[in-house]
Amino acid sequence: MASGKSKSAKEVTSVFGTLVRVAEPEDTGGPTCVRVKTVKKSGKEEDVQEENGVLFWVNKSGFPIDDKTWDRMWDHVARIHPDGYDVIHKVRDKKDLPSVPIPQAPTNFSASVPISERLDRIQNYMRTLQYNHTGTQFFEIRKNRPLSGLLESAKEMIKEALPIKCLEAVILGIYLSNGFLGVERFPLSFKSVFGGNVHRHVVLGIYYAGSYGTIGMSRREDLMYKPVTFKSLSDLVFDYEKSYNKFMHDVKKVKVGMPIPHDPHSYEFINWKAVTVSPNKMTKKEMTKDLEFMAKEIRTRCQANCDLPQVKLYSSRSQAKSWTITLHSPRKSSVEAPRDARTSLQQATKIYRAHTSIPAESGTKKKPQSTGSSQTTSTVADSADYQLRI
Repeated sequence: MASGKSKSAKEVTSVFGTLVRVAEPEDTGGPTCVRVKTVKKSGKEEDVQEENGVLFWVNKSGFPIDDKTWDRMWDHVARIHPDGYDVIHKVRDKKDLPSVPIPQAPTNFSASVPISERLDRIQNYMRTLQYNHTGTQFFEIRKNRPLSGLLESAKEMIKEALPIKCLEAVILGIYLSNGFLGVERFPLSFKSVFGGNVHRHVVLGIYYAGSYGTIGMSRREDLMYKPVTFKSLSDLVFDYEKSYNKFMHDVKKVKVGMPIPHDPHSYEFINWKAVTVSPNKMTKKEMTKDLEFMAKEIRTRCQANCDLPQVKLYSSRSQAKSWTITLHSPRKSSVEAPRDARTSLQQATKIYRAHTSIPAESGTKKKPQSTGSSQTTSTVADSADYQLRI
């Protein structure tokens, strides 16, 4: 922040640490934005994150929840609940509370069940889990984890059956929709401003049979579930913008990620931001053009069902302004692992350790290749620094 500008801070202090929200005016003189100030206590960083302009704790101790995290959650609830510490005596100290039924996750579907009904069951299951208002996120979700690791967190959500937030719902939706034939999933993120505070939200985009929709969790019904009836990606985004405006939110950015593979053992990383559009800086026509580039990639991935670096998608004279995808990998490799669940671990090991190329047909013994084929393999671009030209 530039010198000479005032800074106002809102703190929630307890024996477990301090939650601090620092509101700073932007350099352009626009509305204030919110960021998290990391607070240290006893030489250790507290587990603090932010969502929708609200600070919250994150459970990093796993399950069963340790005493420190448990006491910290109730202390935070007492500070934000209208009844204060009385809620602890009414709920926590009561011994004869009724048992809470554990909902059954929709993990097995008959082949005759249509995709729309499957997605409805997944969304209804998320509603049954309810949105987490405790101020403590029960499941730690790190976006930089491989897909296989994130899906382990989804299994834990089903086992514990605790309330979830929007990011947890995306991971849960990916797990429950794995293996749906003809369905492509992609992250859809929003950044909006209301009352000087920045709000961030993410849902799981769905593409099926030429139509788009979303599943997820939010405090608002209009900001989570959208049936798969939108004929274009831009129509879906504009409908979300309309819903945000209904709640007096000004949408600043919309980010569309790459399609997510269906292989539950994949070591790939979710690309959360492939295309970024700014409704307050771009016209509807410009947004539609950039979103259509992303929609073509989703449709191509659905049809080809193969990895992005091995497919030449389009040939266009111009490149979308907002298309800035970079494929991230922990180590540089010539190509990425295939989606075949039977060989993904073996292929990933080859990539991570030996930087070797993957044969086009998995499951067969690698035969000696001619000079021409080896030369073709060497021309594949490095996926760690790969940029699409549209």
